[in-house]
Amino acid sequence: SRPIGIAVDPRRKNKSVESLQANVQRLKEYQSRLIVFPRKAGKIKKGDSSVEETSAATQLKGAVLPIEQPKPVIERMDITDDVKSKSAVTQWKLAKHAQYLEGKKQCKKDVDEEN
Repeated sequence: SRPIGIAVDPRRKNKSVESLQANVQRLKEYQSRLIVFPRKAGKIKKGDSSVEETSAATQLKGAVLPIEQPKPVIERMDITDDVKSKSAVTQWKLAKHAQYLEGKKQCKKDVDEEN
């Protein structure tokens, strides 16, 4: 992939099969459109495009292969008095504090079991 201009990041890992298949499909489409010119004129090696393809090649203008991201669907809901009376920040802080206390309780329980 590097000789034909596709950058590779060895640290990157695909975490889902769907994204891997999407990347593979995108690279195959890119490779099908790609025209690789021979380094020396007249000496065609494996992987280079044919003489007819290289003579008919034109410079591409614009985006090569834009990545199409699906737009997320936003669900709308009516704002009621019940929703207005509750504060999201307060609920978040209470949940965070409850999680903190749960950790403290678990730690104390572990210490009691050791003794």
